[in-house]
Amino acid sequence: MIDTRTAPYAALVLRVSLGVMFIAHAYLKIAVFTLPGTAQFFEAVGFPGFLAYPTTAAELIGGVLLILGVYTRAVTAALVPVLIGATMVHAGNGWVFSAEGGGYEYPLFLIAASATQVLLGDGAYALKAGLPFIGNRAQAHPAE
Repeated sequence: MIDTRTAPYAALVLRVSLGVMFIAHAYLKIAVFTLPGTAQFFEAVGFPGFLAYPTTAAELIGGVLLILGVYTRAVTAALVPVLIGATMVHAGNGWVFSAEGGGYEYPLFLIAASATQVLLGDGAYALKAGLPFIGNRAQAHPAE
């Protein structure tokens, strides 16, 4: 049974964790690999290089929106294709992410975590509850 007193906090922890992870990956692309370097990597693994730019923007903006709790379900669902792309890049390297080139266990886990977030919704301390057509108008409130 789901504990409705703590579930909003569980959704909050997951939401913020995913947000921080997306921001960290965007930062890595910007500050460490550089955007032109990331574009070269995208081309080397079979994706168009220009996709490095919208991917980085999606990770950065999406991560901030998740931390703030703005349209959590929609933002998380919109970021899943980025994770699917990462899974495809790492799929040939085996399961374990510590394998050479990184396996697909971590990106696949992030897809599962994102699916969980979509199902859970905003959680506690969200600034803007989900869109009506996504079915999350009721904002979770902290336990009293």
